[in-house]
Amino acid sequence: MGIVKIDDELHEEARRASTVMCRSINAQAEFWMKIGMLAEANPTLSFNDIVKAQLVGANVGFAKAIAA
Repeated sequence: MGIVKIDDELHEEARRASTVMCRSINAQAEFWMKIGMLAEANPTLSFNDIVKAQLVGANVGFAKAIAA
């Protein structure tokens, strides 16, 4: 694990988003990084498609129903 330097304004945005999404600031930043990496690797998928694929991959029960 390391330290990542980010702009103060981006940190504040992550802080605000984390309160809405019930995540820690670090978890929010990690979520954004993961989704960003997946979006770059899969440019034809929408945000919703990426999240749905992650839920199915994690074997979340309701995700299977919406994937069908």
